[in-house]
Amino acid sequence: MPRKDVLFLTLKVFSATGGIEKVCRILGKIFWDNSLKHGTKFKICSMHDKTDLADTRYFPPHVYEWFSANKLRFGIRAIALGINSDVIVLSHVNLLLFGYIIKLLKPSTRIILLAHGIEVWQEFSGYKLHLLLKCDIVICVSNYTKQKMIQMHSIDKSKCLVINNCIDPFLPNNNKPKSRQLLDKYGLNENQTILLTLSRLSSHDRDKGYDKVLKSMQTLKDDFPELVYIIAGKYDQPEKIWLEDLIKTYQLEDKVFFSGYIPDNELPDYFGLADIYIMPSKKEGFGIIFIEALFYGKPVIGGNRDGSVDALANGKFGLLVDPDNQTEITNAIRKIISNKYQFIPDKQEVIEIFGYETYKTKIINALDLN
Repeated sequence: MPRKDVLFLTLKVFSATGGIEKVCRILGKIFWDNSLKHGTKFKICSMHDKTDLADTRYFPPHVYEWFSANKLRFGIRAIALGINSDVIVLSHVNLLLFGYIIKLLKPSTRIILLAHGIEVWQEFSGYKLHLLLKCDIVICVSNYTKQKMIQMHSIDKSKCLVINNCIDPFLPNNNKPKSRQLLDKYGLNENQTILLTLSRLSSHDRDKGYDKVLKSMQTLKDDFPELVYIIAGKYDQPEKIWLEDLIKTYQLEDKVFFSGYIPDNELPDYFGLADIYIMPSKKEGFGIIFIEALFYGKPVIGGNRDGSVDALANGKFGLLVDPDNQTEITNAIRKIISNKYQFIPDKQEVIEIFGYETYKTKIINALDLN
């Protein structure tokens, strides 16, 4: 059997905590484990990372190279490694040029692109579209992203494979009770019903639906006076000011809290605190945060227009709502509060569909790395 040496090119792996970076860490582990199994070579090159940020649980230092945002040095090294590799995996559409150059120099090399979400939901120039169409496989994280790729770029359907993202194998596997420390921090008690949204809050991207949740809170506050809402994640100041104005308008000053940035090691505590995870978004490529909430046994409400549909297994694991229908969002919250235990997901079923081993098998088979 011919060797199948893999080169994985990324923008970031460890210097950010977003969904794409989580995917890159997990894929790095898969490729490293597979190279050990088959005696093949594996390298990962990250354009923007620095060595002191590396996490060796995923792969060892000797297979990992970082370039501190030096694009020229990254490109030269990627091409040098690429012509000695059999499979090139690109974590982002902005890396297509390097894959294309490697393909020109070594036509037998297979080029695999990961298509996550909004970065491929836009018109490409002739140059970028040409590079995209040269890929051998495009791995789409959801059916929604696949359909957008086909509609916008006329890419061959047979090249587009849907492989949903997975739960990080190192995510702590314990369902925590409500943290006394966090309850005290926000002035809450254990009997309150806590809604949670975890997202970057940006005035340039208002499609996460937290403003709709605030409007629902206004409607529900008399029927459920113990209902509160924690909006977690980094925010820019214009967005926070806008949301604070909404909170005053809806008279929710004592019911809504901003956490700011939450490090990964505190996520289990926040999921433990929440009774419902809610994010009726419109532009999720997939929504790893949804499957993390499911992993921690939380009822989930998501939007029905984007990759959230895949993350909630077409409604098997949560309630899907029209993100523009305020009544649907309000009724979904009311429905879960009224019968919370009916909507707690089966953890074993969640792991069977979105677990690491399932994902690894799909990736290895799709890239023919057996």
